[in-house]
Amino acid sequence: MTRIQLDGAGLGLRRELMLPLMAGVPPLISFFEVSPENWIDLGGKRANDFRWFTERYPFVAHGLSLSIGGPDPLDLDFLKRIKSFLTDHRIRLYTEHLSYCADRGHLYDLFPIPFTEEAVYFTAQRIRQTQDILERRIAIENASYYVSSPIADMDELTFIRAVLDEADCWLHLDVNNIYVNSVNHGYDPVKFLLGLPGDRIVYGHVAGHDHDSPDLIIDSHGQAVIDPVWQLLEMAYEQFGLFPTLLERDVNIPPLADLLKEVEQIETSQYLWYTRHVQQSA
Repeated sequence: MTRIQLDGAGLGLRRELMLPLMAGVPPLISFFEVSPENWIDLGGKRANDFRWFTERYPFVAHGLSLSIGGPDPLDLDFLKRIKSFLTDHRIRLYTEHLSYCADRGHLYDLFPIPFTEEAVYFTAQRIRQTQDILERRIAIENASYYVSSPIADMDELTFIRAVLDEADCWLHLDVNNIYVNSVNHGYDPVKFLLGLPGDRIVYGHVAGHDHDSPDLIIDSHGQAVIDPVWQLLEMAYEQFGLFPTLLERDVNIPPLADLLKEVEQIETSQYLWYTRHVQQSA
């Protein structure tokens, strides 16, 4: 399966980070990510500043509102705008959540798709339609969720694998979401990780989360990444090889210097894998 032209460690581009980054992007940042919904209709100085970045650095677009598993028809006009955005800014990869966020109107949250055979075929058909319109393969992210559907006829891992196979799309591996779901739904995160189809992984996320209670984690992207998530990322590299990995931080954003420490940790994990598996065999 053809891979994207992207590697290394990345950081989500947030507007409050643009000024310090324009003063000098550290070499350890290999690429940036944005949600296109936040940038697609910008004009004036914001648009010019954004283009300053996309002209100089590789970018990934991580969508928020396509509602790939939702009951509403796909928004074809929106997809055409996304296609223009991806082309105009030479975006290397477009990813979306394996979830839905609209039902006769936008629900302003990400909701889980029922893990059923019917949902597999329905969601995969919409992914194929999206890929046809965009004229590119996309990656689908394993999503966090908080309530299990009573009509599920398979588990989460089986559902993800089935959708990926039926849609013939890539996997955007969110390591933090595996950890969050493992706590909230009581499964072994390592066993889940090792059950994923490594040949479809092209991109990864790590992020922090908030503890609402001992057995409930909220996928907030508002805290530092914890050790068990870092360990899962290292296991993913060990099992599947390296893939470009981004630090997600959406709220409670600290100074750039603090974020760079976590980006550096991604880079260090990748370097250590490289020294074990490439340099030693050379």
